[in-house]
Amino acid sequence: MAADRDDAVRRAARAVATQARRRSGEAGRLRLRLFSVILLVAAQCGLAAALSWALAHDVLGRPSPIFAPSAAVGTIVAALGQRARRTAELMLGVGLGLVISDLFVDILGFGLWQIGLVVALAIAVALLATGHSGALVAQAGSTAVLIATFAQFEQGLQWARIVDAGVGGVVALVVVALLLPVNPMRILNSATAPVASTLRTQLHEVGHALTERDRDRALRALDQLSAMDPDLQRMDEALGGAEEVTVIAPARWQRRLDVEHYRHGIPHIRRVSLGARELARWAATTLEYDEPIPEELPAAVGKLAEAVHLLRREARTGRPFEQTYQAVEHGARLAGRAYRKGRKPFSDAMVIQLRTMASDLLRATGCEPQTANRIVREASTA
Repeated sequence: MAADRDDAVRRAARAVATQARRRSGEAGRLRLRLFSVILLVAAQCGLAAALSWALAHDVLGRPSPIFAPSAAVGTIVAALGQRARRTAELMLGVGLGLVISDLFVDILGFGLWQIGLVVALAIAVALLATGHSGALVAQAGSTAVLIATFAQFEQGLQWARIVDAGVGGVVALVVVALLLPVNPMRILNSATAPVASTLRTQLHEVGHALTERDRDRALRALDQLSAMDPDLQRMDEALGGAEEVTVIAPARWQRRLDVEHYRHGIPHIRRVSLGARELARWAATTLEYDEPIPEELPAAVGKLAEAVHLLRREARTGRPFEQTYQAVEHGARLAGRAYRKGRKPFSDAMVIQLRTMASDLLRATGCEPQTANRIVREASTA
């Protein structure tokens, strides 16, 4: 008896060690991919700053084109997917600030209260035009400050401001699109990795909580799943950045179809994450009311956790989603068996949630809604 217990402890320890090594390896690979993206963005900023200064200073004859490299860097470090819009906002903000400041400085003159009034009007008009803060509002305000304070001492500031903004924005887009374009698949892989990892890990936690009847473990999984919003937001931003790159960078045009697959699948992954939260909540409620739990139910949760991992792996490698389909169908079959054995209200709610998540996972592979629902229905009733 003691020997069996020792063997069980050793097996459990080996399983924990194996899982820890896998997680540390995945975390290391994620950090490496993130570091490569950071290096590329830093190189883009440095190159764009140097080129915009050289173009404005040496070609256009601007003696101190400080704003040109600033505009270039500001465009590149804008949120992924918004760099072209950022350049347009820079130009519009500068133009709006120039019009308002020129108009009111000519009428009101220069002075302390005139500066405050002109800047306030520029910010107010910009906010009314856009409805939110951003590059346009910032540039309208800073341009109004520049004109209201220095135009009386230096002529031609309006033209210089427009030139610098245009040079910086255009050079930034050239660097991003032609000279150092990012790999859209690397962006998407880096952004989807934390989402897939959290879903897989916490779904396994929900399954273990059901097996061990540990309500606190289910609640901890719920907390982790509820904290996914920043990762989901970064995933959406990465999708926008990848789509932008495949539009403006000729070297990345061949990736359009791959990015299109991600564009179709990411909304369904977001729905799976919401479904996982509901599943964890129902699991905690089931354990709180001490309902009987069919053994197939935690096994079904574990199969969907594996399906999330397989979905990302097959999407990243470009393989057919055969293993994902098999895992989803297996999970749906187990959920159907649990439903026929359980017949308790909270357990039934978990089965319904599992079937919904299974359908969303199939739709994330490109499966049509009717086909996905049919596959899940046939598997769960087999």
